[in-house]
Amino acid sequence: MAHSTTASVLDGTEPDFPAGRTETDFLGTRTLPDSAYWGIQTLRAVENFPITGTAISAYPQLVKALAQVKHAAVLANSDLGLIAEAKKDAIVQACVDIEEGGLLDQFVVDVIQGGAGTSTNMNANEVIANRALEHLGLGKGAYSAIHPNGDVNMGQSTNDVYPTAIKIATIKGGLELLEAMQHLRRALARKAVQFDAVVKVGRTQLQDAVPMTLGQEFSTYEVMVEEDELRLREALAHLHEINLGATAIGTGINTHPRYAAIARTHLSGITGLPLVTAGNLVEATQDCGAFVLFSGMLKRIAVKLSKICNDLRLLSSGPRAGFAEINLPPRQAGSSIMPGKVNPVIPEVVNQVAFEVMGNDLTVTAAAEAGQLQLNAFEPIIARSLFASLAHLTAACTTLADHCIDGITANKEYLRSQVEASIGVVTILNPIIGYDAATSIARQALSTGASVSSLVLERELLTAEQLEEILRPEHLARPQSPVFDRLPAS
Repeated sequence: MAHSTTASVLDGTEPDFPAGRTETDFLGTRTLPDSAYWGIQTLRAVENFPITGTAISAYPQLVKALAQVKHAAVLANSDLGLIAEAKKDAIVQACVDIEEGGLLDQFVVDVIQGGAGTSTNMNANEVIANRALEHLGLGKGAYSAIHPNGDVNMGQSTNDVYPTAIKIATIKGGLELLEAMQHLRRALARKAVQFDAVVKVGRTQLQDAVPMTLGQEFSTYEVMVEEDELRLREALAHLHEINLGATAIGTGINTHPRYAAIARTHLSGITGLPLVTAGNLVEATQDCGAFVLFSGMLKRIAVKLSKICNDLRLLSSGPRAGFAEINLPPRQAGSSIMPGKVNPVIPEVVNQVAFEVMGNDLTVTAAAEAGQLQLNAFEPIIARSLFASLAHLTAACTTLADHCIDGITANKEYLRSQVEASIGVVTILNPIIGYDAATSIARQALSTGASVSSLVLERELLTAEQLEEILRPEHLARPQSPVFDRLPAS
């Protein structure tokens, strides 16, 4: 934290601010440091929730979104003639200060908190009020001029401000994840082109199957990521429905009838997002379904990334006693005791991110289910879980692309030799020599170690010229009817 006095509050000890200002709430009077823009409500929350040690300042998109919501709200109240112009201007400027990255260290409440996010909302109200007072040339705490609840929170409740801010922050994080996924997809696409002619043995259930190309393998990964980009965009669309204007339970109490529509219009302009007001604000205030849907999409992305990384670790296993089909770029020494050992550390770290995201999805599911009646009190843990999943998946995609995929090389000759020795090659001969003959050759090749090609020639089932044409690399991994058309007569 920028201020030692703030840090003393966060470490859970009773602060002593002999030169500070005092503030009073219905529980009593407390002293705060002169440097703090937060007030007594924030102080109590910091004392009450020493849970993770991670303040909401660790999530700049959330802090920015809170300021944007407050910005839109004061503009709506001004349009409706409910707040004086000077107050409005000062609050707007304070919000802009925060939107531009200022005062981030003043958002000090723990990200996990009781009260359905009230402490986060109070923290924002107090910081904005005290910064606005400075813009008016007044000192912090002069709440008779601008009050955190009466002015900054006018026409609002935590129950519409907080979920709206979470949705805006999640959308922004989702857009960053999309960029990282596109970056990873392009890296995979480059490898698909690079390895297009590299023939290898395909596998099902870890047993040898028919041939394919390494390019096809990487093209599959490219498509897997691309599909999830599309599904992620669909999930993001559901987050654009907000309940701003719902206030406490969705009835809109303490707001002007036109407030919700005006505030949403301003918020769309400030954020650049096509936000819509929910058709039923009572339903929207208690329903966390959009968060469940979005979290499930993040889990799907994680599962597929982890599968890709499982493959990369398996395909690069060895280098002498494993698959050894590809080489991952060496990133660091792999052992403190075995010289020269290099481990697949990048796929491993992506696997671990995936495990975390799967766990976060379970947390979101449980928290969403635990809502009761007109409000879900557990949105703080939903927010923390979503933000962690988004940030870590974004970093994982970029790391995987830059530190692993781009540097992968193929052991081409070894892959080719595996194809030539593979029993699975006999499958391509089925339409030509018949299933029974192919089965007999496969059995003999397996028991004797002889190659399929040598046995076919030995039995005079095909000529060497025919066999060479059938087993050309460009024919092994693609539909075969053109091959049959061009076969020399036997």
